[in-house]
Amino acid sequence: MSEETVHKGLDGVVVDETRLSTIDGERGELTIGGFPLAELAENARFEETLFLLYEDRLPTSDELEAFSDDLRERRALAPTTRDVVVAAGENRQPAMDALRMGIASASLARDGDEDPEADARLAVAQLPTIVATYWRARQGEEPLEPRDDLSHAGNYLFMLTGEEPTGADVRGLETYLNTVIDHGFNASTFTSRAIASTESDVISAVTGGVGALKGPLHGGAPGPVLDMLEETHEADDIEAVLAAKLDSGERLMGFGHRVYRVRDPRAAVLSSAAETFYRAEDGGDESFFESARETEETAQELLAERKPDLSLAANVEFYTAVLLNGVGIPRDLFSATFAVSRVGGWTAHCLEQLSDNRIVRPRSRYVGERGREWTPLEER
Repeated sequence: MSEETVHKGLDGVVVDETRLSTIDGERGELTIGGFPLAELAENARFEETLFLLYEDRLPTSDELEAFSDDLRERRALAPTTRDVVVAAGENRQPAMDALRMGIASASLARDGDEDPEADARLAVAQLPTIVATYWRARQGEEPLEPRDDLSHAGNYLFMLTGEEPTGADVRGLETYLNTVIDHGFNASTFTSRAIASTESDVISAVTGGVGALKGPLHGGAPGPVLDMLEETHEADDIEAVLAAKLDSGERLMGFGHRVYRVRDPRAAVLSSAAETFYRAEDGGDESFFESARETEETAQELLAERKPDLSLAANVEFYTAVLLNGVGIPRDLFSATFAVSRVGGWTAHCLEQLSDNRIVRPRSRYVGERGREWTPLEER
C-alpha cells in the first residue's frame, strides 16, 4: 500500500464547498455572504446577517420583521432548561459549561416535531437567554424573562443587566455579533457540520460546536487579553511589561492566527467600533483605548524583532476584549458571547450541509503494532 500524506489538523485540506464565508489569509480579507466584512458588520442588524446566511440574500423590511418576530417567540427557556442553567450559575460553573448544558436541553422548548430549520432558529434564539439566565443566577440575582420589544442584541444586554440598553451599546454589540458570526471551516463549525452530516439533529450539532468553542485554542482567549491590557494600561512602560512577558516565555495574548498572515480584518472592524466607546466627550475612558492601541503597536514591534519568521499581527480576540469591555459584557462571558454570535454560523452550516449531504468520514494512517499474538490472562 502506498504511503498516504497526513495533514495534521486537516491543514490545507478542502473538504467541501460553502457560500457562507471566505477568507483570504494573505491579504487579510473576510467575506460573509458575499459582503466585505466591514460593510456588513457596521451596517446590518444581527437578524439581517443571520437571514443572509440562511437565505443567501438580504431580507425586505417585511421579511426582516417576520424573521425577527419568529426569533423572539423562541427566546423563552423550558422550565427544566432554566433550572439547569440557574443551578450552574448558583454553583459557579464556568459559563461555557452552563451554555453546553443549557443548549443540550433546548429541544425541550420545541414547538412540534424535530425540524432542522426550526431547530436552527431555536438555537440562535435561546443562546442569549441561556447565557443571561446563568449570569444573573451566578450574581445572586433573579433571571429576567426576554422582552419581545427589543432586538436580538438589545434583549441580550437587557437580560444581562436589567437596564434599558443604549443605542450605542446595541450598535456596538451588533457590530461584534456580525463580525464573528462565521469564519470558514473553523474547529467548532467543522464539528457542527460533521455532526449534522450524520443526520443528527441541529441542537446536537450546536451542542458539539459549543464543546469545541470552549477549548482555549479556539474561543478562550479574549478574557486573558483584557487582563494583559489592564496590566499595560496601569504600567509606566508598556514595552517593559511586554518584553518581560516574552523573556519569561509567556505568550502575548491576542496575536497570531492560523489563517491570517497579516492583521486580522476582524480586528480592524472591532477596533473602529470600540473606539466610539472610549471617547472622552461621551464619558468613556479614552486613555484605556489609547493604551490598548499602543500595546498593539508595541507588541507588534517586539514580536517582529524576536520572531521574524512568524506573522504575529493582532487577531480578533485583541479588539474583542476592548469592544466587549466597552459595551459592558463581563469578561467571564466573552467566550459565551462569542457563541451567541457563532451559533448563527453553526446553524447555517448545518442547513447547508444537509442540503447536499455526505457523511464526514476522513481516513487515518495506522502507526500501531501488527501481528500480535494473544496471551491468555493467566499467563500475562
